[in-house]
Amino acid sequence: MSRLMFYIIVGLLLVAGVATSVHRHVQFEIPWLPGEQRQVWEIEAGITFNAQDGPVQVDLALPSHQAGYRVLTENTASSGYGLAYQADELGRTAQWTIREAAGSQTLYYSVQMLVSQDARSPVQTPPQMSPATPWESPYDTAASQLIEQAWARSANNATFARELIRDVNGERQEENARLLLSQENPAALVVRLLNQAGVLAREVSGLLLEDGRRRQTLSSWIQVFNESGEEWSIFNPLTGEQGKPDNLLLWETGGRAVLEVQGGTNSRVTFSMMTHDQPASAAVRNHYSEDTLLNFSIHSLPLEEQALFQTILLIPIGALMVVFLRVLVGIKTSGTFMPVLIALAFIQTTLPTGLIGFLLIVAVGLIIRNYLSYLNLLLVARVSAVIITVIAIISIFTVLAYRMGLSAGLTITFFPMIILAWTIERMSILWEEEGPKQVLIQGGGSLITAILAYLAMNNPWVRHITFNFLGVQLILMAMILLLGNYTGYRLLELRRFKPITDDEKPS
Repeated sequence: MSRLMFYIIVGLLLVAGVATSVHRHVQFEIPWLPGEQRQVWEIEAGITFNAQDGPVQVDLALPSHQAGYRVLTENTASSGYGLAYQADELGRTAQWTIREAAGSQTLYYSVQMLVSQDARSPVQTPPQMSPATPWESPYDTAASQLIEQAWARSANNATFARELIRDVNGERQEENARLLLSQENPAALVVRLLNQAGVLAREVSGLLLEDGRRRQTLSSWIQVFNESGEEWSIFNPLTGEQGKPDNLLLWETGGRAVLEVQGGTNSRVTFSMMTHDQPASAAVRNHYSEDTLLNFSIHSLPLEEQALFQTILLIPIGALMVVFLRVLVGIKTSGTFMPVLIALAFIQTTLPTGLIGFLLIVAVGLIIRNYLSYLNLLLVARVSAVIITVIAIISIFTVLAYRMGLSAGLTITFFPMIILAWTIERMSILWEEEGPKQVLIQGGGSLITAILAYLAMNNPWVRHITFNFLGVQLILMAMILLLGNYTGYRLLELRRFKPITDDEKPS
């Protein structure tokens, strides 16, 4: 039962780690590899109007997350104006207000939209079926005939909308359609006819994205809901084509005005846009702060703490390397996890500088420790003296490196001084008890383990995975538990059987 429970725990850790990591990748689009690029559109809306020397209120509809696009960041430029963002079932709006304004006014709103194939549109609330506005004669007869003709050639709401658009704007356009178009624009006319036939539909506004375009305006599109009112389709009101083009960004989907200005005249909104690529991790960074039980991350912390955790989260990688080398390979080290801390110092100092600094400090420390052994000090006093000695050695080497113009030598201050002191103490005792050979074996093993741990921890892919997918820590825990359960021969112990194989060789 104990073994079964052990494997159940390991399995749960593996499943939880893999599941949370995959969830973050799929749901929040965090890339598996560093350096991935994502396309981002920067769109700026410029609002111009003439204020009438009094209070002004400006309401602008704003885009939301939708199929193919996700909102990243928003900014405004509106000197002297108050600003508030509002959201309801019809969508989002930005509202500028000011107590008094006169003359020409210009307001700016900019948004970054991430191109995301996994982004989905929010649930759209179908419009309420309002009482149909009666047509005057002879427009009522023309509207009825158009509806009857399209209805007869359709099978559902979507095909009815398509046929109606083709009758109004396509090759089948007749006198009835031309008569009604004298009263309404094409999109508004089709929506009115659809509502008259009992079909839930509304006019929405979209922006066709083209890199480098300026002073663009929104275009009208028709949103038609199915019979149950749960799903919707979008149509081009001029061609009747069904479906949302890849470069169409729906700006307003609630069926209300895109821009409303109170206290001003001659209002207008135009759009400029450009696209660029940026690292995927930066493009989705604002979603990291949406911490939930399944999106637990440290990205909501201040940057200083994030930088600290970025290093701390590498320690389990070094621990796994130490366990692997000691349990499976059989490398002996001076101290259990001393190589991990030395590897962390190598990350700060770079490997060549760290190796030279480590060897110099340990060598000089052993010489001084050898002298201290003749003083017959107690253990606590001796170790304390070694610690002070290590600090003095690091200080002297740092000053000498600075005086010689070797800026890389300044980084040896990152070495863990307490660990170095204990390493020197253990090696000195080992030298006295078992001789210099064991010191070289354990010291060399510690250095090899530290170098391998450094190479594993300093890998860009490893740093990216450990920092962005905390579920990896559970996977590492499961792997360490499995390695800790190994009771077989270590690789270096197999040398003991070499004489047996030599004896079995034919003479």
